[in-house]
This record gives sequence, C-alpha cells and structure tokens, in this order.
Amino acid sequence: MSLYDIPLKNLAGDPVSLADYRDKAVLVVNVASKCGLTPQYEGLERLQKTYGERGLTVVGVPCNQFLGQEPGSAEEIRSFCSTTYGVTFPLLEKTEVNGDGRHPLYAELTRVADAEGEAGDVQWNFEKFLISADGTVTRFRPRTEPEAAEVVAAIEALLV
Repeated sequence: MSLYDIPLKNLAGDPVSLADYRDKAVLVVNVASKCGLTPQYEGLERLQKTYGERGLTVVGVPCNQFLGQEPGSAEEIRSFCSTTYGVTFPLLEKTEVNGDGRHPLYAELTRVADAEGEAGDVQWNFEKFLISADGTVTRFRPRTEPEAAEVVAAIEALLV
C-alpha cells in the first residue's frame, strides 16, 4: 500500500489523505502538548511558513503513547497549538504510532531506517518523517530539531 492510499482523519475527524499533498514534500511529525520537546512546534511552524509556498506541508500527528504527554481532546489540542504556537499546519486525529494499535501510516513509516540505519518503533514525541513527492521517506529522530541543518537540507533538496 502506498503512503498516499492510507486513510487518515484530521483533528476534526474528517477523512483526509496524504494524496492531498502528492506533489509536495510532507513532513509528518508525531506531536505532544506536554513534552519537553513541545517547543519544537515553533520550528515546525517556521518550516511551514518558510517553505509552504515552495511545496512543503508539515502534518502534525498528536500521540498520547509517550508518558501520556498528549492527553487532551481534539479541541484542546487545536486550541493549545493555535494559541501557544500559532500552528497553521494540518493536524491529524490522535494516533497510535507504536504497538498493536499502530496506525497503518506508522506501520509503513517505521519501516524506514534513520541516518544510523535503525528502523522500527518511533522513539518518542516529535520523530520526523520527510516524504518526497515520489513517496521516498527520510527519517529524523525526536531530538533532531525541525530546523537542524540536515532537515533543512533534505527539505530544500525536495523543493523546486
């Protein structure tokens, strides 16, 4: 199954698909509101504003699997992201990224190895998966800041 064929739902519960961004670069990030890495929302939003017009879309995927750091409802998550970080990029519904309930999107994404050659489970909140227009995935671990040189270089390589 292609990443573009996997059914998803946005934070409001409406059906969406990565096919909506097929001709763009997409940065999929599992996010949480009560994590030490939560300030990465700032960098993610700057990436969206800097590269959005050139073809990048950041997609946030709230996840409560890591120490319950995303406990809120859809409305609480939306309000927090908007009010605290000015998030304008799309957010999906709360999703499991690991374990028996792992969403099919993450079943595919976690097959991809990171720069050290390790695939498998998402390590923590704010793990990043950069998807090119042709569906190729580059993986960045949680502590890699959204605006780190390697992330920015990978994004710029995919944009026109």
